[in-house]
Amino acid sequence: MSVFATPALAARVRAVTKIDRAVLMTTSLKTSLWMSLATALAVSSSSVWAQSEGTKEKTTTVPTVACSKEAGGITLPPGFCATVFADGIGHARHLVVAPNGVVYVNTWSGRYYKSDKTPDGGFLVALQDKTGNGKADVVKRFGATGKGIAGGTGIAIYGNGLFIEESDRIERYDLPSKGIVPAGKPEIVVEGLPLTGDHPMHPFVIDRTGNLFVDLGSATNACQTENRMPNVVGADPCVELETRGGLWRYHADKRGQKFSPKERYATGIRNGEGLAFDASGHFYATQHGRDQLSQNWGGLYTTEQGVNLPAEELLDVHEGSDFGWPQCYFDDLQGKLVLAPEYGGDGGKKIGVCAQKSGPVAAFPAHWAPNALVIYEGDQLPAAYKGGAFIAFHGSWNRAPAPQAGYNVVFQPLKDGRVSGRYVVFADGFAGPHKEPGRALHRPSGLAVGPDGALFIGDDAGGRIWRVTYQGPDKDKAAIAAAVAPIEGTTTTSAKAEPPEGIDPDAGVSLPVPEGATAAQVARGDQIFHGEIAGGTCSGCHGSDAKGSPVGPDLTNGQWQWSDGSYEALRQVIAKGVTEPKRYQGVMPPRGGAPLADSDVAAVAAYVWALAQKPAPKATQ
Repeated sequence: MSVFATPALAARVRAVTKIDRAVLMTTSLKTSLWMSLATALAVSSSSVWAQSEGTKEKTTTVPTVACSKEAGGITLPPGFCATVFADGIGHARHLVVAPNGVVYVNTWSGRYYKSDKTPDGGFLVALQDKTGNGKADVVKRFGATGKGIAGGTGIAIYGNGLFIEESDRIERYDLPSKGIVPAGKPEIVVEGLPLTGDHPMHPFVIDRTGNLFVDLGSATNACQTENRMPNVVGADPCVELETRGGLWRYHADKRGQKFSPKERYATGIRNGEGLAFDASGHFYATQHGRDQLSQNWGGLYTTEQGVNLPAEELLDVHEGSDFGWPQCYFDDLQGKLVLAPEYGGDGGKKIGVCAQKSGPVAAFPAHWAPNALVIYEGDQLPAAYKGGAFIAFHGSWNRAPAPQAGYNVVFQPLKDGRVSGRYVVFADGFAGPHKEPGRALHRPSGLAVGPDGALFIGDDAGGRIWRVTYQGPDKDKAAIAAAVAPIEGTTTTSAKAEPPEGIDPDAGVSLPVPEGATAAQVARGDQIFHGEIAGGTCSGCHGSDAKGSPVGPDLTNGQWQWSDGSYEALRQVIAKGVTEPKRYQGVMPPRGGAPLADSDVAAVAAYVWALAQKPAPKATQ
């Protein structure tokens, strides 16, 4: 069923959200009052209980912590506070909290992070707060190290085992009886999981009976015969669906299982990184919507439609479910699944086979990238949050030429497998002054709930973990609320000083001009690169500072992978595109997927050439 009964209702909900966010801007001045109130209300907590496989285990007493003034750079609704539980631990992906309060984190150093070296000591991190001040004073690393070891995303606890993803396998450690680091070697639970293509990660979740569900994201954007290329149709049938684009089921109690197509549980999920069960057994997954509607199908979609379509989704999963990828995508402006252009779609009118596919229970803005999901069943936060979903949005790279978005944590109220209210942005400000994948200070990528009900948020850009609690009044009566809007230009304490958004860091210098081009071309190329004219999308992958991101290389260091760096060679690469990147995830369509004329391509080439040269100081008058 669709999220909204009618497009008109969807529009009203979006309008209300905008109004509420505007009203919240006026509450920012009250934040300090809430902080003071939270401090005054801070009291010691009683012992808490954790649920584990249907049995209750008494856990360590965790004192209530007074709010710090900075909250680690993020904003929250009034009454909530955050402490920086840990910092700088690497590319933190998913995390889980043991019954004794120890936080375990999986970090990843793979292709998404330019194949960073695995941190010394191992890719897994154990964090413990022994003093009760809301910060980890014990930080231990463990796990394999060495060539070919990159860590992963997925991590979970089931019984007395810690389950982790590493490369093409899921492994199990015995939880330690002493200390916080497992002592023995891990056992292989399942291996041979696919590693190729656009989505090589393997997030997973384990239900109460030990069923282990692992997401195998798609290898392509839309199952085209040439991935991410303009006007290329989709493979029919999409053979990729036999081994990708869905959820597979194994069992946590078995060892040595091998990946095979026959264990597929649900299909049509392009990239379902957030997986969670609620208390009644509803199985939820998030879905990253597909990319590049306007870049690859400019005759059917406007640039604005490419920015705002398709929606990100929250799915209610059942065995045999088919959520439509790659034939379909969810258009939240219309509130329905529609046929993708690769499979005969006409820009959002045709439905075709999508009438037989399952839609989401909730939809969110396009390209926000939902990377983690947790259903809140704790008691520390107000009762209104119980049973609802927290979703960590990693942040977009492909909303260019519009500003990037996401980089937040959203709360979606749920009841009995259905939406019970509109979502709110619960935590914001993670990115700092630059909402771009290559420049964001922090990108939410993991969520977990502690045995005391505290919410933990992890990030894979700065390696920071936050612990969020409620310290406001009337917890039983407190309503769901949105985060206080971040103040523009603010940053976190870990940020180095940079120019405000929109100011060129190279202001005061002039860019050189390649032979055969003009200064006017360089200037026009600058505008196209930053999406100011001609529908340019370059900054989406390469960053507004052109210093690269996880999906596109640095263009300022003079290191070229596809040419000798000459003006003419760069022009040819931009015109033809890059269909098989050597080091980065992002495929570059011809002309960057934008409707660039030959003169525009030449201008962008002149600007890119100039970026790689040492700029000369501007003449002063």
